[in-house]
Formats: sequence, C-alpha cells, structure tokens
Amino acid sequence: MLGVTGGIAAYKAPALARLLAEHARVRVVMTRAARRFVGPLTFTAITGQHALTDMFDPGPAGPMAHIHEAGDADLFVVAPATADFIARAAAGRADDLLGAMLLVTRAPVVVAPAMNVRMWEHPATQRNLALLRTLARVHLVGPVEGDLACGWSGKGRMADPEEIHARALELLRGGGPLEGKTVIVTSGPTEEPVDPVRVITNRSSGRMGRALAEQAKDRGARVVLVRGPVQVADPAGVQVVLVRTTLEMCEAVLERLPGADVLLMAAAVADYRPATVSLEKLRKAETGDRWSLDLVRTEDVLSRCVAARKGPLPVIVGFSLETDPERAVGAARAKLRAKGCDLVVGNLAGTGLGGDASEVTLVAPRARPVRIGPAPKTEIAGRILDWVEKRI
Repeated sequence: MLGVTGGIAAYKAPALARLLAEHARVRVVMTRAARRFVGPLTFTAITGQHALTDMFDPGPAGPMAHIHEAGDADLFVVAPATADFIARAAAGRADDLLGAMLLVTRAPVVVAPAMNVRMWEHPATQRNLALLRTLARVHLVGPVEGDLACGWSGKGRMADPEEIHARALELLRGGGPLEGKTVIVTSGPTEEPVDPVRVITNRSSGRMGRALAEQAKDRGARVVLVRGPVQVADPAGVQVVLVRTTLEMCEAVLERLPGADVLLMAAAVADYRPATVSLEKLRKAETGDRWSLDLVRTEDVLSRCVAARKGPLPVIVGFSLETDPERAVGAARAKLRAKGCDLVVGNLAGTGLGGDASEVTLVAPRARPVRIGPAPKTEIAGRILDWVEKRI
C-alpha cells in the first residue's frame, strides 16, 4: 500500500510507485488533498491497480476496501507524509480511507515526512511522530535538508524516491544492514538504594536507549535492551532485561556480551552508592537535622565490558554527559582514551537528559568530532547506528 497525502512532494510519489511496482503489487490510496496535486489515473496507469480515493466510493475494491486491502498488505508506505497526516495518525483518526487503513494494517509502515522546516521542528510534530512510533511498526525515512517549496531552506524535504524504495525493499525482504547481528543496548537510569524507600538516581528517561533499540531492530538486528526504571514504553520486537542497580546492569551485560556484535552503553548509571544500606526506613527522628551518607564508587560497567571483549567484536559505544558545552568534546575524548571503546557520544545535559531532543558530538579515534543537533533522539540514534554499520 502506498499512501499519498496532500503536499507538494506528492509529485514524487508516481516515481516511487513505479520503483515499488518492479518488486510487488502496489495499491495506492490517496487523501482528498493529495488529489489536488496528482491525479488518481496517474497511479492507476503506473501500477495497473485502481487507485483508492474515498472511503464511501472505493471503486472495484468494494465497500470494505479499508479492511481487506490493508489487512492483506505486506508493507505500508506513506510518501509524502504531511504534518497533518502524522497528527491524525498519531491520534488514531479514521475519518478518511488512509487513516482507517492504517488502523487495520499490521504490516510495517514506512513514513516519509515532507513539510516546512518549522512545521517539522515544532514540538507538536515531534510529539506526534514519537507517539506514532510507539503505536505501530513505523520506520522513518527523512526528511532531508535543502531548499523547500515555500522558498525557505532547512530540514523538511521528502527523501528521494530511491531512498524510500531501498528501505521498503529491506523490509519486504525481511532483512536489513544489521541482519544476523546481535545488538545490546543499555538504557535509562540505575537506582542505588539508601533504605527500602529511598534511592540515589538521576533524571535519565531512557528515550535515547529506546531510540537506539528501535533503530537497531528496524535495521534487522536481534536487540537485547538492558534497562533500568524508565519513563518510556519498551519498543516492540526486542528482548527486555529489567535491572535496577549498577551492579545488576553490569552483570546482565557481561552475561550476554560473548554473543554480541554491538554494545551501545546509553544508560546513565549511578556513579556512587551508599556504603551501607539500611534494612528499615531511616526516620528524621533518627537522622536529625543534618544527615551525611558515606558513598562508594559503583562498578565501571564500560571498562569491564571493554576488558571482557574478545577480538574486534563487539563494537562498543560509550556515552558521556557534561553540563558545560566547552568541556563536552574534551570529556568525550578523555573517556575514549581512558575506556578504550570504539566511539564515545558526548552529550550535553541541558539539551539531552530526560527530553525528546539532544545535541551530541561523536568522538572516535583518529577522526574529527562530528556534531549532531539539536535534533530528535530518533535522528541521533540513526546517525550513531550509521557509524556502527560502517565500523562493522
């Protein structure tokens, strides 16, 4: 199924339909606005299949087209995907044929956004897209930067039909660039108990780890997500290992490391834990007006994983976090040298911790640092995995 929505980039959709038709039977479903840009007969001629345009006048497909056609689909592509479409799909709206079909399908959905740069960057669009990705097997392609139809320049152009076609073929064939690989992702905070009701922890939400796990899964990898207590839902189709303390996370990762090809250490582990843990709640009457905790260092999970590595695999990616932008790159370089991993992602706490977007710098040996963002964490995760693919 190829969904076409009402944006100027709809003029590229016939070229995409032609490419897809070389490998599969293609059925096009158009919104009312899409028909203002491209005629249904164009798609009928290219695909040899009647283009579906209206919930109440589906043509030869019959009155239950939204059930039968969508239920039989192996893949759903929406290109272009406007901001309005993303909002309606995230809300589960079924007030047109395309929306109803998306509620029926259980096939992977490739979404190729196209819109003005400010529409793309708007928090509502990013929120809707993040929600849509939790509700369906959504694979994002683009948008890309360039000159826009409105006369502005920036991120918002629909990806080229050839790029969308290549991603669609990967999904149709059931593979991807990481097919056959095992990827371990650590995510979220850890908690170090003080007593039965208090813990030492941090503000990590687990969004970056979730994005990395989902991206790796979408690229064909077998994914093991080792996570602490997080604020986001687990991605579908990955193995989840629940931990709380830094020691539990360290043991869980080391146990699974021998069979891994990639280790992405996105978790924000606690650096210290109380030297002693009370078995009962510590009360104010017992601790007084001032209370001091004796803290000791937790396990250095990254160093232990690098030390346990046998040969060139797994590729190990570490993360560092700084609050001072001027120190971020230097801290990432220092961590790269000290830990001996393959890549360090330097993160700014002010932009990344707990939020949907971040600003990072990729630091690797014998390479210039690569700055990314501010950008959605899904995009940053994709850039990190692009680096991993080239490395392995």
